[in-house]
Amino acid sequence: MIVSKTTLEWMESNDYTADNIDKVGQYGNTALMKAAREGKSDIVAELIGLGANLEVKNIDGNSALWNSCFSQDYKTVQKLVHAGIDLDSKNDNGVTALMYCASAGKEDMVQLLLESGAKKELENLDGFRAIDLAVSPKIYRLLK
Repeated sequence: MIVSKTTLEWMESNDYTADNIDKVGQYGNTALMKAAREGKSDIVAELIGLGANLEVKNIDGNSALWNSCFSQDYKTVQKLVHAGIDLDSKNDNGVTALMYCASAGKEDMVQLLLESGAKKELENLDGFRAIDLAVSPKIYRLLK
């Protein structure tokens, strides 16, 4: 597959290369993770098509899914979910993307993750589930 000019320029400006799609950069992030964190859904889709590894984690143990939830870009999360990313991947603290979204008040992301099959019964290292971390009544209801 040929890399588009837009994606290639973005990769080069962020010190990534098309010949090493899973190169680890700053904070252990791959190009896929960085594009997901920035909510660049078109670049994320192209990197997935180029074979980017969906399961790489950064220095905190966060995946591209976690990063896409941070950006709160619905399309980016959808692209990663449809590509088959692990919805229940835990970071170094045992926190999943669903737990993070519940604790950060990201209602749309919580709903999308639940509809996609994220497990709400998982616990972090402190024994908390997503529902225990819910910061809004809507998120609490979604997780109940």
